[in-house]
Amino acid sequence: MANSSSPLLTNHNDEENTNPYNFCHSPRNKNTSVNDKIEQCIENLGWAQIVQCLLVSLAWAFDAQQAFISIFTDTEPSWHCTTGSCGDDICSLKGQTWAWDAPLETSIISEWGLQCVSSLITGLPASSFFIGCVIGGLVLATLADTWLGRKNLLILCTLAMSLSGIFTALFSSNIWIYAFLRFVSGFGRAAIGTCSLVLATEVVGKQWRGQIGVIGFFFFSFGFLSLPGIAYLNQGHSWRNMYIWTSAPALIYSVLVFIFVKESPRWLLIRGRREEAMDALKNFATLHQSSLTLSFFGEEETSCGNDINVFSAMKNMVSRAWALRRLITVSFISIGIGMIYYGMPLALGNLPMNLYLSVSLNALSELPGLFLTFVLVDRLSRRSAIIGFTLVSGISSIFVVGAGHFAKNNEYIMFLQIGFEMLSFLCGVSALNLMLIFTCELFPTCVRNSALSMARQALVFGGAFAPPLVAAGRNIPFIAYGVFGVVIGVCGSFAIFLPETRGTTLTDTLEEEEFQAQRLGSFWATH
Repeated sequence: MANSSSPLLTNHNDEENTNPYNFCHSPRNKNTSVNDKIEQCIENLGWAQIVQCLLVSLAWAFDAQQAFISIFTDTEPSWHCTTGSCGDDICSLKGQTWAWDAPLETSIISEWGLQCVSSLITGLPASSFFIGCVIGGLVLATLADTWLGRKNLLILCTLAMSLSGIFTALFSSNIWIYAFLRFVSGFGRAAIGTCSLVLATEVVGKQWRGQIGVIGFFFFSFGFLSLPGIAYLNQGHSWRNMYIWTSAPALIYSVLVFIFVKESPRWLLIRGRREEAMDALKNFATLHQSSLTLSFFGEEETSCGNDINVFSAMKNMVSRAWALRRLITVSFISIGIGMIYYGMPLALGNLPMNLYLSVSLNALSELPGLFLTFVLVDRLSRRSAIIGFTLVSGISSIFVVGAGHFAKNNEYIMFLQIGFEMLSFLCGVSALNLMLIFTCELFPTCVRNSALSMARQALVFGGAFAPPLVAAGRNIPFIAYGVFGVVIGVCGSFAIFLPETRGTTLTDTLEEEEFQAQRLGSFWATH
């Protein structure tokens, strides 16, 4: 291996290399950088890249199923009076005067008799899942950038999520055990989306980065859309079946990833694993394959890997004012988007529509959002698109509350209300997709997964507020959809403080990101 004291991207004859900080890498050579060489090798999209991107993006489908499964497993089933008319308040009735329309085991509410307990308790499993996501993201955030890498962490998290789902079906005997296992599931799934997105986008050229990133969002929509179908087929059967049906395939998927997926050559290179980086790059390279040897990376090269611990990626990022400012801004925007994205599906039970139909319509509304993202990702400014989508989403969410005042006994207004809800969710999905791609472009390889993980935890943190807001919104509608709209509208406006990244090349080090920002004249990047 090369001398560990030699920087990866430095030229010892470069007299301008006078960095005031103790950086591990210098910004860039006078000659073509290693990053530019890698970009040239993978700029044309080949079959190896397509297969890898499809396979790693499939993880989003399992992620979506676990994120939204509680819509069906934790819902309160319909009931009927057994002695004629007995009123509308189930909690004031005696046990012999009413009965559930379906078997007890169809929902945790009916199986454990939770119909009259506090909404904080019935919402505890969903909130536990989101809290697990937040804590898991904080604990696992830097592992993909430092110790485990993108591929290994993706496998580990998928296994943890799927096994906890199976254990949920087998061992949940009360709501407290159930809530704990949902917490474990949330903890395990915390890094799945980030590892999948980063691993997919780091093996393709910049002209394909946006479109490849959208693939994972399509799979997430597919996973979400599959839930109403699974729930419909499971009508009259135990809610535990849904956890088995959604968790068992993820175990098989983990094995496929272990066998067929390659680690990111960019990450292997900055960790000093040059031979493995070269093998991975040969697998993806569409140009210059015949000349790919270790000398391709240059003689004067080392990693930041041997002296990095699991906390150093985050430490290096927050120690630079511009990087910390970007991270805080991205997180703030993500909180608002997360409240809409996770809160809207949970609040569908508050609307006067069939639950299976409304969830299916919401899942289908993700598809136009994904199409908009796919079409506009290379045509619109990242900042302008995010501000526009969050503003429309916020206004539409507030209109849901307004339409709700006139929806009773008016079928047309009822459909108008669900139309505003779908528009708000569609724009929230589009903003989320662009925000994740934007975050990938805002941070270099050495901290990219950590930054994206923090952004996703901010999304989940926003979603963690949704269950109690939804419960309170059953009596006061503005507390749900009104609050959702105000928060996403305000948070989305902060995108104006981020530098534009459309069409830029991914950088590998913090120093190279600073260099590129200065070259492009981005004030917000370095001040």
